[in-house]
Amino acid sequence: MVTTLHGTPVVAGVALGPALVASSEVSPAAIDRFGDGGFPDDDAALAAYDAAVAAVAAGFERKAGAASGATAQVLAASAGLVTDRGLRSTVAQQLQAGNDLLTAIGNAVEHFVGLFTSMGGLMAERATDLRDIHGRLLAHVVGEPEPGVPVPEEPSVLVAADLAPADTAVLDPALVVALATERGGPTSHTAIIARQLGIPCVVGVAGVLGVEPGTRVLVDGASGVVEVDPDPGDAEARVAADREERAALAAWTGPGRTADGREVKLMANVADAASATAAAGEPVAGVGLFRTELCFLNRDQEPTVEEQAAIYTDVLAAYGHGRPVVVRTLDAGSDKPISFATHPDEENPALGVRGLRLSFDDPGLLHRQLDAVAEAARRTGTETWVMAPMVATAAEARDFATAVRDRGLRAGVMVEVPSAALLAHQLLAEVDFLSIGTNDLTQYTMAADRMASDLAHLTDPWQPAVLHLVAITAAAGREAGKPVGVCGEAAADPLLAAVLVGMGVTSLSMAAAAVRPVGARLARTTYADCEAMAEAALAAEDPAAARQAARDVQAAAAPA
Repeated sequence: MVTTLHGTPVVAGVALGPALVASSEVSPAAIDRFGDGGFPDDDAALAAYDAAVAAVAAGFERKAGAASGATAQVLAASAGLVTDRGLRSTVAQQLQAGNDLLTAIGNAVEHFVGLFTSMGGLMAERATDLRDIHGRLLAHVVGEPEPGVPVPEEPSVLVAADLAPADTAVLDPALVVALATERGGPTSHTAIIARQLGIPCVVGVAGVLGVEPGTRVLVDGASGVVEVDPDPGDAEARVAADREERAALAAWTGPGRTADGREVKLMANVADAASATAAAGEPVAGVGLFRTELCFLNRDQEPTVEEQAAIYTDVLAAYGHGRPVVVRTLDAGSDKPISFATHPDEENPALGVRGLRLSFDDPGLLHRQLDAVAEAARRTGTETWVMAPMVATAAEARDFATAVRDRGLRAGVMVEVPSAALLAHQLLAEVDFLSIGTNDLTQYTMAADRMASDLAHLTDPWQPAVLHLVAITAAAGREAGKPVGVCGEAAADPLLAAVLVGMGVTSLSMAAAAVRPVGARLARTTYADCEAMAEAALAAEDPAAARQAARDVQAAAAPA
């Protein structure tokens, strides 16, 4: 009999293959052989730790150098985490307390896992990264290869408790045809990188680790269903139909518009010059989110205005000719600590001094960045819009807009805090545009850590409460005659994209790999049908019902 498991859908697509079960453990036999290491003193043990740290960090940096965009930045952040001085200091304290090296490393890692988990919010996501680092450090200390995802011999479905960035980033979509993880949410690192790679993905799948390696598994990334040992004929037919559908979607070349000609700007999320240049080759209307903070995760000191201007110039230079770039000022803090910007030792960083709030005590940080953006815009001639993250009040929006306009740029703010959505009319009286960050808006609206697997149903962007806040914001934009975009991961979902358009959202920004599927879906759907889908989703009681309601409207409207 077919066993059907359910999780949170992340990347649409249907894939079939044998289960490839990943393990992050170092072999117990190697650990037993190593024992206490036989080090003559604590200094020798710490030197072995330092050597392992150097090797693991170098591995992350090599992978980051071979990647681009969000993937490269996630790996760079992991390299910074493994070399953290606080982690080393805790290991040294454990050694001084009489623990052997392996115990010292384990205790130190668990100390920070507990600390990050207790902080909640985005910081809790780093717990997965730390546990991955723990396994890699142990492997180097005991002389084993680093744990990770085995290389499949045939196209397979990767099954795991969770995947660290270093594992997800190097997956070959030709061999790993789908992902199914027991933990994680729709905005976890695994989900973000899976979208960039275009691999069908379902997260938060309870019981998936019980699947025996080699068992045939069907993953439906649109519905969130994982079928174990499905009927071969039916499964092959569904995969073939999906392959045909995806080929048709990939043939879309733009521009973004509904079936009856309503314009929808489809834009790219980028993190650096490499990802910006790659995205520019896709049928995008520009950049809807340039995450500037990802350029500086490994910087101990603030870059000069000239250094920043050079970085921004490389990104803006890839566009122009009517394709604007929306630059987000530093969204530092919480899960993206930057040495020169963020406040150490905050009790709850996700609700603390992050984003625009950093400028309250250090306005020069913001003004120097705006000077650099303005200089890059002057050098390239690219139409440049600038928006601030974590805006909560109209006064904050007013002050930011003044600083941006003083430099001849268009000013906007992000809607991530529920108060910003509820006050959208007031914000639009101060700024030129709004951009909804659905990742944080969902987390803050539902009071749910996006990495808590047992709360994945709450961190789903299809939550009706989140959809209502998006609808309120979009309605304010229509009344003010000003654009309202979505730049969170929700924009990459073709079904949800139609719902967002039906609410009045005027642009969607996403990973470049998602642009063609979203554009092709919209091209088949009239604006009236998008409105009907939005109305149906808003009337639903839960995410699953919202998805199904939108799907039913779309199916009924499709030509026979």
